Amino acid sequence: MKFLLLLWVNLTRRKARLVFTLLSVVFAFLLFGVLMAIRQAFTLGANYAGANRLLTMSAVSLTVALPINYDERIARVKNVQQVNPQCWVGGYYRDPRSPLYALAVRADNFFQIYPEYHLPFAERQAWLVDKRGVIVGAALAQQYGWKVGQQVPLRSNIWRDVNGNNTWMVVVDGIYTSDQKGGDTQLFMHYQYLDDARAFAKNTVSWFVLKIANPAQAGQVAQAVDALFANSPNETRTATEKAFVANFAAQFGDIGAIVTAVVSVVLFTMLLVTVNTMAQSVRERTTELALMKALGFGNVRIAALVLAESLLLTLAGGSIGLALAFAVIRAIPGSLLQFLPGLYLPVAGAAIGVPLMLLLGVLAALLPVSRALRLQVVVALRSV
Repeated sequence: MKFLLLLWVNLTRRKARLVFTLLSVVFAFLLFGVLMAIRQAFTLGANYAGANRLLTMSAVSLTVALPINYDERIARVKNVQQVNPQCWVGGYYRDPRSPLYALAVRADNFFQIYPEYHLPFAERQAWLVDKRGVIVGAALAQQYGWKVGQQVPLRSNIWRDVNGNNTWMVVVDGIYTSDQKGGDTQLFMHYQYLDDARAFAKNTVSWFVLKIANPAQAGQVAQAVDALFANSPNETRTATEKAFVANFAAQFGDIGAIVTAVVSVVLFTMLLVTVNTMAQSVRERTTELALMKALGFGNVRIAALVLAESLLLTLAGGSIGLALAFAVIRAIPGSLLQFLPGLYLPVAGAAIGVPLMLLLGVLAALLPVSRALRLQVVVALRSV
């Protein structure tokens, strides 16, 4: 108990310096938490992507459509169990600045391909027979206050009907939940409803999602599918769903490398600030440390006291910073999370912060501890 009091007195000796040093640690770990959440958001889809799902898109670009009749030929490839054509809707509800992750899909085998989505049986049956029906994620329904049976004007910045109207009146037939955190922010409508009414690009899709029998054979299936359409006007590129999501995220840059670089710079800066603080603290207490040595405090105990001060500073500041990161992320409006549904600080990411705090605390204490251990009692007392 007496050593805790001694630690507290030493840390609060210069209150202004303590506050600014603590704030630097808090800010560093606040930024660390937010960046870890951003990294999680960009990699969540890849982490949760189905191991038995492939995606076939145009070999030219994701924006180039493929003929819908490709699905029949793909379905005949060995080890392909299900094929689901999908079309990007580019929809929004009220504000075009708040887009929805909306897809037009084939409903009859949708839940066989995506078993992680759950919808009550009655709502599933209603959606299957309702051409204008849609199913929406629980988080999305909560965000807009949608209820089952409600009619919703879904607007698209891509598709218009033959009359030039970009509003697609749909009915919420069901509200699904997802095993995937952040996976309940999407809207799925019937492909046929979109294709029958749109004014252009009829009988085309954005991509096909394939369910295969054995994930170990993903490479062979992908090669077989692409071989079907080689040298055709619409060649394809097939890859695992995980690879597709990772490549999509990579369009924004190497998020992992960016996050690592930024966090490294910030933590290094924080380390310099903490080292400077601890060095000044030890330098100011030269006489006190010499007296402690004269009274019988050994080098181990002196080193432990200086190290404890540094660790207490980094652990306290780091914990506050991570707590603020949780609060900041939770305060982000839902309308800003349409394309980053997985923006949250994972427990594993937060757990990394603890050894980082300890490591930085130890590194920050190395120079002050070395100086304290080299301190000669006679020399230090002579200079008083």
